[in-house]
Amino acid sequence: MCGIVGYIGNREVSGVLVDGLKRLEYRGYDSCGVAIIDEGQPKIIRAVGRIGTLEEKIRQTNPTNGSVKCGIGHTRWATHGRPSEINSHPHRDCTGRFYVAHNGIIENYLYLKHRLMAEGHVFATETDTEVLPHLIEAYYDGDLEGAVRRALEDVEGVYGIVVVSSEGDGRQIVAARNGPPLVVGMGSGENFVASDVPALLPYTRSVVFLQDGQIAVVSSDSVQIKNSQGECMCQPPETINWTAEMAEKEGYAHFMLKEIHEQPRAIRDTLRGRIGADDTVTVGRELG
Repeated sequence: MCGIVGYIGNREVSGVLVDGLKRLEYRGYDSCGVAIIDEGQPKIIRAVGRIGTLEEKIRQTNPTNGSVKCGIGHTRWATHGRPSEINSHPHRDCTGRFYVAHNGIIENYLYLKHRLMAEGHVFATETDTEVLPHLIEAYYDGDLEGAVRRALEDVEGVYGIVVVSSEGDGRQIVAARNGPPLVVGMGSGENFVASDVPALLPYTRSVVFLQDGQIAVVSSDSVQIKNSQGECMCQPPETINWTAEMAEKEGYAHFMLKEIHEQPRAIRDTLRGRIGADDTVTVGRELG
């Protein structure tokens, strides 16, 4: 289960992203990374291992200088491609304009990858996720939301994604859900996206839970929730009254009960992407 965090506003963005990722460590991960758009300039920093390693790399690079900042962060649990810095999210397109963090599995990624390569796209990783920024690049005509929507029409599988771009003023996050959860946090002059509530609690308790098929277009001063046809939806925010520990329990009386009920999903997540059509099983290098 990967962890996703997105932020747009006036805070020091790398600090918000790292803090959010730390609050999602319970989901498990083998690598991590951030992509930051600072006054239109993209910067990507990734690391294998603990978030502390990523935090030190960020400290050394000092990635933000401007006043308006936008970024996404990710903790990865490898499915396609071994744990490595190059395979860590966020992933980018050929031109370095579009950045995607993804939780889920793109089941038809090989077909999409071969199609995109035939069109001249150059891939750098072993992951299924990398097809997403390349698809967005292919469909981009000045409208990031539209490009994301068209890209997802080509995708078979499950996903929770956040997308940022250096195009335009770089002041927008597009998030989309089909399966893995995503929640939008509402602030004042700032907004957030995360795969789970604990990442948001230090900053806001006003949230909108995305439903399957919905897309959120997030700027520092607005959030638009749209359905699969692109129609705006009136979805009032909910107020979170839980503590961080209660949020992690997701309403269950205790963690043991939560883990019992999560077993079917955990098995599905473990097997997804590892069982081939011919019933072969690929465990990957992470299991030796």
